[in-house]
Amino acid sequence: MIKAILVFNNHGKPRLAKFFQHYSEDEQQQIVRETFHLVSRRDDNVCSFLEGGTLIGGSDYRLIYRHYATLYFVFCVDSSESELGILDLIQVFVETLDRCFENVCELDLIFHVDKVHFILSEIVMGGMVLETNMNEIVSRYMEQDKLEKSEAGLSAAPAKAAAAIKNIDLPTLPKDLKIPNIELPKLPSFR
Repeated sequence: MIKAILVFNNHGKPRLAKFFQHYSEDEQQQIVRETFHLVSRRDDNVCSFLEGGTLIGGSDYRLIYRHYATLYFVFCVDSSESELGILDLIQVFVETLDRCFENVCELDLIFHVDKVHFILSEIVMGGMVLETNMNEIVSRYMEQDKLEKSEAGLSAAPAKAAAAIKNIDLPTLPKDLKIPNIELPKLPSFR
């Protein structure tokens, strides 16, 4: 089972953190820091598997990661998961992001967090792998994106209606309309 999915940059700034087990926010931040220190100190020519840190479960769990450009994609899994299968899953996740965002970069993860979480939830939910077929995932993403765009059109409807009313040719008021002066009562002043 997948315990957590973390994406952080070369400086340790988290760009995505999805935990499938409850941790307090302080514990989550400590886990991200510890995971970054474990993963970032490793040489590029060593394997992409290592034992989990003390906070994430120790030797019962594995950290499986890939380093792409400025981002580390880290999956924390228990012993029931295949390390090579998870490496492939990371590849599927990154390639799907690349297809959906057309040459994905770190800024896409920052400014489109909701879409990234949608893509991730199509792949993994509750710590279990749901889908690995990129075409299916991209298809679901496109459907969701199309739905959001159509709803955005509906939310613009009140503004369009107001603009249409302004353009209606109403008869003009008479020019010599006299409005009586009404004297309002004086209100007491509070000082």
